[in-house]
Amino acid sequence: MNKEVTTQEGADLMKMSHPAFIKLLDEGKIPFHRIGNSRKVNCADVISYKKELDRKRLKALDKLSELDQSMGLGY
Repeated sequence: MNKEVTTQEGADLMKMSHPAFIKLLDEGKIPFHRIGNSRKVNCADVISYKKELDRKRLKALDKLSELDQSMGLGY
């Protein structure tokens, strides 16, 4: 999957705003390169970052669930 996407397409894949996606690029969290004035992002890099972010979110949610259960707050 070596397809390159625009920053707007990357933002759409991540389900976030275009400015938020640009911030990720500027922070170096997702690699990109420029073609003229445009930034291009490898689709596989976007998907990989999204999977890692989802994994971290699920891990945090699991910890919160464990804490709820230990405190007797679970449903």
